[in-house]
Amino acid sequence: MITRRWLAGGGLLGLLTALTFFGAPPGVADDGGADGPAEPPKVELVLDVSGSMRARDIDGRSRMAAAQQALNEVVDALPAETQLGIRVLGSQHRFPGSPKALGCRDTRQLFPVGPMDKVEAKAAIATLRPTGWTPIGLALRAAARDLGTGETTRRIVLITDGEDTCSPPDPCEVARTLAAQGTHLVVDTLGLTLDEKVRRQLTCIADATGGTYTAVQRQEELTGRLKQLVQRAGATYQQTPQQVAGGEQCANAPLLTPGVYTDRERFSEHRWYRVRVAPGEELRASISLSLDRKLNPDHGVLLRAVSTDGQELVRGTDAGSGRTDVRSTGLRWAERQVKADASPPSDGESDLRTVCLVVSNSFSAPAYVRTAPGMPLELTVDLVPSSDAPTGPDLGRGWLLLVVLTGTGLVSGLVMGWLARWRVAIGKGN
Repeated sequence: MITRRWLAGGGLLGLLTALTFFGAPPGVADDGGADGPAEPPKVELVLDVSGSMRARDIDGRSRMAAAQQALNEVVDALPAETQLGIRVLGSQHRFPGSPKALGCRDTRQLFPVGPMDKVEAKAAIATLRPTGWTPIGLALRAAARDLGTGETTRRIVLITDGEDTCSPPDPCEVARTLAAQGTHLVVDTLGLTLDEKVRRQLTCIADATGGTYTAVQRQEELTGRLKQLVQRAGATYQQTPQQVAGGEQCANAPLLTPGVYTDRERFSEHRWYRVRVAPGEELRASISLSLDRKLNPDHGVLLRAVSTDGQELVRGTDAGSGRTDVRSTGLRWAERQVKADASPPSDGESDLRTVCLVVSNSFSAPAYVRTAPGMPLELTVDLVPSSDAPTGPDLGRGWLLLVVLTGTGLVSGLVMGWLARWRVAIGKGN
């Protein structure tokens, strides 16, 4: 009788034999090398430490305490390659008890942009106390200097509960000036209040630099969004997001090349974009939504790839997944997925196929929430050499290898078991 021990041993031998014959399964390619980025992602968090941050309206805690907790969690989860700095405004550290003229000059770098000493950074965050004014424009200028210049995008994340109380300089004008200088700087803003004046100012700052504005009212929202923005810096920092206006249909949609784009989509709207895909290329696209106001539950965003004649080619990975409150999704598409009778390219270029990307949403909001302007979104488009399975993992080769390994293992196990019995029989005969 074949014992389990011999069968397991035979199976292992068969596995090793199969791996020797067929080769190891394909591994993940190393993306490093000479073509990699020349410098690491750089982000600076700019935190409002003005007196209004004492208000206790975020899950029963002060805005300052909620911001400190969010910063601590971001520091703990910081990707190793990302260089993070922290700047504060309005702390009255330099000019304690000073009049407004001096207090409006109070912004300082709490932790320099660079490799993060997490213990030291969290100790510095714990010392913050809300006491001063709100010189946002001055702090943005200083943060831009902290991040320096270079070929890759830098990100500033501004966390505040109020509008600038110290202008000039006007923070919106500062943001426009920084964008006009071509410094590859993106400013994302997080508002800890639903005040309309604050929303307008923070939206203006973000729009001027291709960033996003998000209003947060709960600790979980603040921490989650802050982590997302810092992590996004590592994914998109090599390109400054470009502002684009999607079309109402494919025919008048803007033609996009690989890059990162920002736009706004109104409630229940379909936003169209076009991408030209060459033979042998794979289109990869993703969409990320930023909530800058309260929405009803079960909202979602959908990304689809459609041919110019209206045939759906593929839809985002979260479509029909059962998830609720979907804020991001992505898709992959290559030419061979199209049926043989699919319509030919309509742009007159036989070697290129025009693919339409459609962003749709299921937004609804309480009656007191304004629906205009639209929700900010970030669209990433890339074209890469096509792979064997653009819609998912390479299951074909994976299953084939599994069948081969299983079969080889079973056969080897049977052979080893038969040899064992034969040896036992010979031993008894002697």
